[in-house]
Amino acid sequence: MSNLKSKRFVIRQSLIGKNVVIEFTNKKGIKYTYNHDKAFNIMKSSLENMNCFKKYKSYTATNNIPVALRNVELV
Repeated sequence: MSNLKSKRFVIRQSLIGKNVVIEFTNKKGIKYTYNHDKAFNIMKSSLENMNCFKKYKSYTATNNIPVALRNVELV
């Protein structure tokens, strides 16, 4: 398992299956830690329909984690 620090929430196709734990801090200084694969599996059906994921193979959010992942154990 590897760790990655980021300034935003991110799901990337290139990280799928690599068991990466990502830590990001939003603009308010709140830290979030999540397992990339768990987050992807929860959001998979939504991501596959998003143009950004189809075109750029990634999804990002700067201020918060997506609603589908809130109140879910992600580590």
